[in-house]
Amino acid sequence: MIPIRDTIRSQRFPVVNTLLIILNVVFFLFETWLRPAALDRLFYSLGLVPIGFWVGGPGRWLTLLTSMFLHGSWFHVISNMLALYIFGDNVEDRLGHGRYLLFYLLGGVLAGLAHLWAYPLSRLPTVGASGAIAAVLGAYMVLYPRARVITLIPVFFFVQVVDVPAIFYLGLWFLSQLFNGTLALAATTFQGGGVAWWAHIGGFVAGMVLVLLFAPRQRRRYYPDEFYPW
Repeated sequence: MIPIRDTIRSQRFPVVNTLLIILNVVFFLFETWLRPAALDRLFYSLGLVPIGFWVGGPGRWLTLLTSMFLHGSWFHVISNMLALYIFGDNVEDRLGHGRYLLFYLLGGVLAGLAHLWAYPLSRLPTVGASGAIAAVLGAYMVLYPRARVITLIPVFFFVQVVDVPAIFYLGLWFLSQLFNGTLALAATTFQGGGVAWWAHIGGFVAGMVLVLLFAPRQRRRYYPDEFYPW
């Protein structure tokens, strides 16, 4: 399922979310200019390498942040930024600019720690904003469970556009991460490369919890597709 947009309009311009998208794209464009050897050095120095993290010095903690702004391919960065664009603006709208930035970075750090827990002996660098974005998705599900997500669903050679409840779309996404993450733990597949499932799982759960601490109280928000007979 490929999300296109949601049905919630932001009340103010998502300054932080837009800057995060720009930064991620700029860093990726910089990566495309590097030769393969230089790119490998960049990933191993600024990416999150579990076995290096546990035996490294104080500077290793910085890689929990720097790894969030690196991506491994065009598909990686485009898919991540699309999700951030669709869901991040509403979470920022609810939290406010400063709190959203802190929430995003903290969610990404906790996602990275979940990955370190799952694969403590991995020698592969992990890069990408997907852990922090997973935190955004978890927060979105808590804040806007009745929102709708306009989704593309490929059916053989056809593509169908479906209006999916956000709680269903994000809940299904999380269950798929949990299922694959459990299989990956059993098979230790990440030692040979793959998706950092537990960064996604940890980020999503962290987002659901952190948003309860970061979001200011406000009156219940009604959605235009709701119907009340009274």
